[in-house]
Amino acid sequence: MANPLPRPLHAQSAEELAAAAKDRRWPKWQTMALLHSLGMPTLNAALLRPGQSSAEIRTAAHALATALGADQLMIRSDGGVEKKQYHRGGNTYPIDEIEQRVHPLLADGRAVILAGPTNRFTNKLTVMIRMDRPGPGIRGAFTLEALGPGYDVADLTRGELPPQVTVQLDDVDWDQYAEPRWNEWNFIGDRCPGGEEARRRRRLERLASQTLADGGQLAENPQPEHAAAWLRARGYLQLFGPQDPRPALMRRAAKLFEDAFALARAQPNRNWRCLATAYSVFAEPRTVYWDLVDGERKYAAAAPAAARTQKEAV
Repeated sequence: MANPLPRPLHAQSAEELAAAAKDRRWPKWQTMALLHSLGMPTLNAALLRPGQSSAEIRTAAHALATALGADQLMIRSDGGVEKKQYHRGGNTYPIDEIEQRVHPLLADGRAVILAGPTNRFTNKLTVMIRMDRPGPGIRGAFTLEALGPGYDVADLTRGELPPQVTVQLDDVDWDQYAEPRWNEWNFIGDRCPGGEEARRRRRLERLASQTLADGGQLAENPQPEHAAAWLRARGYLQLFGPQDPRPALMRRAAKLFEDAFALARAQPNRNWRCLATAYSVFAEPRTVYWDLVDGERKYAAAAPAAARTQKEAV
């Protein structure tokens, strides 16, 4: 069956969003549709499936760019159930580069999500949101991990940077919403060995070796100092300024919990144990939820259940 012509997410009907939110082949797209259908802020985007023609790629890119009034688009890839080889995404490119950058991903059997452009160097706040419970009907926990200006979601999800502040809410009933009292929130300060200087250094290392190298902004064995100079030359100084995300996180904690509860209730897997999503406050200011990840379904099984259990125990 031929692939449908890609259409911007924000132009899709409630019926189309509901169908996409049930399609597990492309988890990122599935959860973007779910988030949008719930009225939560998401990037406008279009899905390209393996086998999409060059003409369809160009048409989708220009249609989305026109809807956004943009001359650049972000490229994300969606591989279904992920394996160890992870394809980094999230960089923004000019429209005339989209087709050549998309083709290798589609040829590798991955879908591609074209999304509205963002500036990942000027974020004001980045939050990882985690929902845990031992099982259906059993009380669990809610956790926020945050980084301040100049960091992005990938620093927490793949860069393994420790958060500047962590917020924990225990004894959460995920079946019955109750607004938390302020004395129930547990705020934990920075525990990064070496403090903010060490964290900033690791951020610059990631930018040099991955983000800026992947995007072609830096080449020839880039070093953290090159990334710092690149940021400063463009006036992206957020990373080098004051870093205290606690006040911004405190203002948003209750609303983030309310949104997390709605997401947990809308999760198709009613037996979920751990869910996670990411939230960004851009410099515009603008906010965006990225994906909703079900911990049991993110990665492909590489071994029989007994072997996986033994490995996890080790």
